Amino acid sequence: MIDLTTPVVINLALTGMVPRKKDNPAVPITTAEIIADAARCHAAGARIFHIHARDANEDPTYERELYAEMTRGIRAAIPAAVICVTTSGRVYRSFEHRSDSLRLDGPLKPDLASLTLGSLNFPQQASVNEPAMIQRLAQEMNGLGIVPELEIFDFGMIDYAHYLIGRKLLREPFVFNLLLGSLGTSAATGLNLAMMVERLPAGSFWSAAGIGRFQFSMNALGLTLGGHARTGLEDNLFLDAAKTQPATNESLVQRTAAVAAALGRPIASTAQTRQLLGLP
Repeated sequence: MIDLTTPVVINLALTGMVPRKKDNPAVPITTAEIIADAARCHAAGARIFHIHARDANEDPTYERELYAEMTRGIRAAIPAAVICVTTSGRVYRSFEHRSDSLRLDGPLKPDLASLTLGSLNFPQQASVNEPAMIQRLAQEMNGLGIVPELEIFDFGMIDYAHYLIGRKLLREPFVFNLLLGSLGTSAATGLNLAMMVERLPAGSFWSAAGIGRFQFSMNALGLTLGGHARTGLEDNLFLDAAKTQPATNESLVQRTAAVAAALGRPIASTAQTRQLLGLP
């Protein structure tokens, strides 16, 4: 049964690894821009902040010092902010590089870290995630007390989640992002989203995301099915499918919050978000 009483958690993917200022001037690149954007978007309803670091040339970087600086600034502006760092295999392939952002402790320790459960092709680039790498990253997160945010682009990745759960490499809480609509992975259809949700482990926390022009429809459908939503400029640079209205992170969060309000679902507080995610 669909439950529309659960408060909505909006997961904001602010920057990603691909978009640049030339693509949309609103993409936050510097640490200061990311911190300021997170604060604005928190006021609009964002509750999870999925962060990527960039260097002075706008290229993705794994350096933990930048993640520490971002985390420090976001949590100064938003007490107890839920922060997710990336371990993407899209650019950096070694375990040392991919896990560098995990090695922050004390008040800078991330709550979540992305873990893509399989390799996939983006339109211009592959994200390589070998089984041994996935399992090693999962073990590292377990040891550090960081919850994996399981990135799902295809049905087989859910099957692999069940396999890892059976081997005790993934343990509760189970947090899933269901990302549909990227070329070469599962299409952004209502049937695909519903089938993915049906195949999740019992008690999972899940958010729906659409890539590019599919962002709004997947966000809206996910909220209608009782789930949560991931939005942000990492996944989509425009408010309209025709790509005539450049988006900002704030406008994307506001749009998602408006759908939640239309459904009668309140936006979760930070404390409620931590409770729903099973975080301290």
